[in-house]
Amino acid sequence: MPVYEYWCQQCRRRISSYQPSSSSPPPTCPHCGGGGLERLFSTFAMHKTYHDVYEDILGDRDLKRGMLGNDPRAMSEWNRRMTGGEKPTPEYEEITERMDKGEWPMQQLDDRKREFFGDEAMGPRPKSEGEE
Repeated sequence: MPVYEYWCQQCRRRISSYQPSSSSPPPTCPHCGGGGLERLFSTFAMHKTYHDVYEDILGDRDLKRGMLGNDPRAMSEWNRRMTGGEKPTPEYEEITERMDKGEWPMQQLDDRKREFFGDEAMGPRPKSEGEE
């Protein structure tokens, strides 16, 4: 059922109301009970299907080449497009920022796994450069 927006002339407020169709009579104002509501032109959202998102990704030659070349920047961009602009958690945002710089954040991911599962479940830590 669509949401329509109205302006109440009596209390001068904008209200939103679910209406079965655009030809339904205007509702009364929930704030003052007034009946002189004027319908407003409002924006609407259209959500892409996963099919549309995949078509967009696969149609981007540079992105596809980067993904096939295992480029972390391309993988980060793919993820951004797949999530549809949702705000990521701070930890995830940190990982994608590193990927945007061209880094694979493997050590960071391993550290997060260790925090969650414990050292025993992860096995020995890999040695970093210069470490013996």
